[in-house]
Amino acid sequence: MTGRIIRRVEVFGRVQGVGFRPYVHRSATALGLDGWVRNVDGHVELVAAGGPAAVRALVAGIRAHPPPLSAVRRVEVGESPGGEVPARGSGFTVRASRTDPAAAPREVPPDAAVCAACLREMSDPADRRYRYPFVNCADCGPRATVIEDLPYDRARTAMRRFGLCPACAAEYADPADRRFHAEPLACPRCGPRLAWQDRRGEDALRAAVGAVADGRIVAVKGLGGYQLVCDAGDPAAVAELRRRKRRPAKPFAVMVRDLAAARRLARVGRAEEEVLSSPQRPVVLLAARSPRRAGPGRGLAPQVHPGTCRVGLFLPTTGLHHLLLRELDRPLVVTSGNLSDEPIATDERAARRALAGVADGFLTHDRPIRARYDDSVVHVVRGRTLVLRRARGYAPAPLPLPVPAAPPLVATGAQLKHTLTLAEHGRAHLGPHTGDLADAATYEAFETSYADLARLTRITPAVVAHDPHPGYLSTRWARELPVERRVAVQHHHAHVAAVAAEHGLTGPFVGVAYDGLGLGDDGTLWGGEVLVADLTGYRRVGRFARAPLPGGEAAVRHPARMALGYLHGSEPLGVPRPGHALVRPFTDRLDPRTVRAVRTMVERDVRCPRASSAGRLFDAVASLLGLGDTVSYEGQAAVALESAAGALRAGALPWRLVRADPLWVYDPSPTLAALLEGRAAGVPVARLAAAFHGTVAEVTDALVGHAVAAGGPRTVCLGGGCFQNRRLLADVSRLLRARGLRVLTGHAVPVNDGGISYGQAAVASALLAREE
Repeated sequence: MTGRIIRRVEVFGRVQGVGFRPYVHRSATALGLDGWVRNVDGHVELVAAGGPAAVRALVAGIRAHPPPLSAVRRVEVGESPGGEVPARGSGFTVRASRTDPAAAPREVPPDAAVCAACLREMSDPADRRYRYPFVNCADCGPRATVIEDLPYDRARTAMRRFGLCPACAAEYADPADRRFHAEPLACPRCGPRLAWQDRRGEDALRAAVGAVADGRIVAVKGLGGYQLVCDAGDPAAVAELRRRKRRPAKPFAVMVRDLAAARRLARVGRAEEEVLSSPQRPVVLLAARSPRRAGPGRGLAPQVHPGTCRVGLFLPTTGLHHLLLRELDRPLVVTSGNLSDEPIATDERAARRALAGVADGFLTHDRPIRARYDDSVVHVVRGRTLVLRRARGYAPAPLPLPVPAAPPLVATGAQLKHTLTLAEHGRAHLGPHTGDLADAATYEAFETSYADLARLTRITPAVVAHDPHPGYLSTRWARELPVERRVAVQHHHAHVAAVAAEHGLTGPFVGVAYDGLGLGDDGTLWGGEVLVADLTGYRRVGRFARAPLPGGEAAVRHPARMALGYLHGSEPLGVPRPGHALVRPFTDRLDPRTVRAVRTMVERDVRCPRASSAGRLFDAVASLLGLGDTVSYEGQAAVALESAAGALRAGALPWRLVRADPLWVYDPSPTLAALLEGRAAGVPVARLAAAFHGTVAEVTDALVGHAVAAGGPRTVCLGGGCFQNRRLLADVSRLLRARGLRVLTGHAVPVNDGGISYGQAAVASALLAREE
């Protein structure tokens, strides 16, 4: 018996739904160890017996080389197994899962795109899964969208209704097979089947392919909800999808067959290739090529991404997507299965009701979707992936909290690009993108998302963190939640705190928060703010000048109103506003009734809330340059302005900072006057757009410089939706780094309002810890 040791090992992190038990089984068997492994609620427990070197090698491998979809956060090794001792020569087994109400918070594994091994099987006529749309294994396939409860076993997923056939059962039980304990395991004999009206299986697929090829719109049941699909090269089909979906201008995502197809449509670097091909398979925003570079019959209809030189491309995520792309051999618009601003449909009855006037046909299947997940959206800046919408493939994998959450809490996010966050101890579970909380349907989706995530993570919040804006539906929900305490977190503090928390920063920093609108602590609307902050508080040290929003929300939808607000009612800071002669060419192209009405509203201060917003200034400039007087989606004018600037370099326009104790304030009046003068002189719009970007970058550098000179920290956190603008982010970062400052922005956490809930959680956790 000498030379044999026994160890009990517990592994915490994302270790369920990622092939961890099969991996441990294979590793332990190869090392000649006896024992067993099993799931225990949200973690993995194992007992290993054998030679000391072999046991140490097993533990070292778990720490250093876990399965590719896993994330090992902690490994605890005990000297005693705490139960029965594995008999010598008994071998290594996978035991039935065990529940433990006292277990640590659980992690829900995200969905993963179908792997290369499964695709080879799906392409092999001799394989029993040839052309089977639901092929998957322990290394890929649905996870978050099929899980009903943890620990992760087939009986607690949407696959429990599909009994395994003998061949699949043999794979499931074979430790040498890559489908060993692969819970979504299926094949044509025993798994889900496609349906199109009265057709099933291959006939259903052929019907859908024929419909798309004929220029029709098809609703396809995807991983996390229905998707609307049409030929991306067919202008009539794309235009009709826009009309039916009530989405006149917002760009559509395009799915392409492979990287070669992506390169024909956009410029794809090595970093972009990696994220396109990753298991997360997000939509990646790329610089679009001209149609003639795509090749005959392979280009995109101009209606796919109007008003922007960037196109969102992604590769197939499931076997079904691969089959559609292979059969059609053309780029496809693949967009959320909903009407504009509504949540995506997840079950067939709801999809047929919501999309009856949009889709010409429905390609469905009989595997239920247990959680709603839209597609994630990212872009790559300086080789780093920045997540803009965190959903399928990324959510709800937890993120670290620099100050642990004790007691547990929920953060309810903002109104637009809504997410929620559940936090306990040092982990924050940032839920999937919900959308804009505009009506009862999105509010219900928010409540469902919370209930699902709370049940799966087993986090019961005692505290709720929320935005102070009383009109947000997320704030109203927070006020009704039965908890011990509520913590209001100012909108822009949450933006920069999200960036700081993602980077593990707890000490003070300078925060630059540029976005559309958020309620400030002085009762006005903010959006162009420089703060000196930490996770527990902040003080405002700089801002943009205030301007009226004529008609409130109407000014957001009509950038021309915002431009008129700046021209007629911007905050008086010592420099005259642009004169009538400069303004007249702009106002002459507008409806004179609108001009008169807006000017009267501004002069009488009627329905004109004032905002110090960077986002609204971008809108105003876009309108002044003729890039859009009315928008159909939030950020459209700013996207057009960035696209117009392109890569052109131009000197900054005039600008000035004014000391309005205790703040430094950017007065945009000289900038706007110079823009109007440039328009009158015939300066190209592209040059003026580029100059405006450079101006805002110089202004930001100066505002931060004043904060640092006054004793502020030398670390700067850039947050808020304006920093989705690649050019602005690059220019601001370059200038600040030239000062020797450390510059941080969001990567895993969106800088837009999708990251607000994570920032709220970080602030609330730090405040509660300080009180303790």
